[in-house]
Amino acid sequence: MTSVSKLTKRKQVTGAARIRVRSKLREEYERGSSIRALVELTGRSYGFIHRLLLESGVQLRGRGGRPFTGSPRRRSNRQIGAK
Repeated sequence: MTSVSKLTKRKQVTGAARIRVRSKLREEYERGSSIRALVELTGRSYGFIHRLLLESGVQLRGRGGRPFTGSPRRRSNRQIGAK
């Protein structure tokens, strides 16, 4: 992940520089880097990275974790008393 380096904080990235940064972030994201990893790598905010990835047209991955399949399981009174 050396193709994207630290960016100056609180400085707008515009024009050709923005296009370069956006394409490099997209490449890294498509190689499997997470947004949070890109935040650490560049020193910019999560929102900045997220925005540039959206501008680049990348398909963002899901948040991960176990998918929600319905209401949480409840233990019946019989299960609670039996332990």
